[in-house]
Amino acid sequence: MNKLTCIICPNGCQLSIDENMNVTGNICNRGVEFAKQELTNPQRTITSTCRTTFAEYPVVPVKTDKTVNKDLMKDIVKEINKVIIDKHLAIGDIVIENVLNTGANIIICTNALKEG
Repeated sequence: MNKLTCIICPNGCQLSIDENMNVTGNICNRGVEFAKQELTNPQRTITSTCRTTFAEYPVVPVKTDKTVNKDLMKDIVKEINKVIIDKHLAIGDIVIENVLNTGANIIICTNALKEG
């Protein structure tokens, strides 16, 4: 029997999953889907910061625009750390397109660098 803490909503349900993929301990159905995915193909949204050339904002928040395989997290963060933003961007603008061929983009999460 596998045990997990669901991270999908604030309830933090303590889930148990048996060998037949039966899930117990969940308050909502999202916990069932989370448990099954976590055991077969764990995914995460990556949040980080990216350096800039702007003195007033030396770093800005960025994230993936969709979930990526959990095993790629360290490699994706390494790719983010290579980038230095030197142009004006707004929320949702792409900083790295299709990072590591995952289909996910790294996008900016602030309007601090927005022009005008």
